Amino acid sequence: MLDINQIRELLPHRYPFLLVDRVLELGADRAVGYKNVSANEPFFAGHFPEYPIMPGVLIAEALAQMGAILIMSRLENPKEKLVLFAAIDNCKFRRPVVPGDQLRLEVQFIVDKPRVAKMNGQAYVDDKLVAEGTMMCQIIDKPKAGV
Repeated sequence: MLDINQIRELLPHRYPFLLVDRVLELGADRAVGYKNVSANEPFFAGHFPEYPIMPGVLIAEALAQMGAILIMSRLENPKEKLVLFAAIDNCKFRRPVVPGDQLRLEVQFIVDKPRVAKMNGQAYVDDKLVAEGTMMCQIIDKPKAGV
C-alpha cells in the first residue's frame, strides 16, 4: 500500500534508522508492513560479527515506526506532528532475526487519542512470532527548525 518514498513522507527517520521498507495494509486501527533484513545492515558489524542477530531493541523500534505510520496516516496535518516512542510493556523476543529474514510488522490500536496512542505490536518471520510488545506513543507538534 505504501512504498519507501511514501513512508518517508510520513516518518522523519532516515538511513540507517528507517526500519520499515513497505506497508502492505493500512486500516483504521491496524497496519502491516515489512522490514527486509540485509546482511549489509550497519548493526551486524558489531552484533555479533560471527553470528549476526538483529538487536531486539531495533525490532521494537521497527514496531514503533510501524505504529507511527498508522498514527501519521490518520492525521489531518502529519507534516506538523511528530510521534515519539514513550513506553513499551510486556516486550518479549521469541526467536533471533538474522540476515535474509523478512520481518513482518503488525500493529493494532488499543487506545487512540489526539495526543496519545497505545498499540499492540507483533513481529513475525515466516509466520513465526519473533517479538511482541505493547507500545505507547506521544503525538506532539513538530518543533520549529533550529529548535
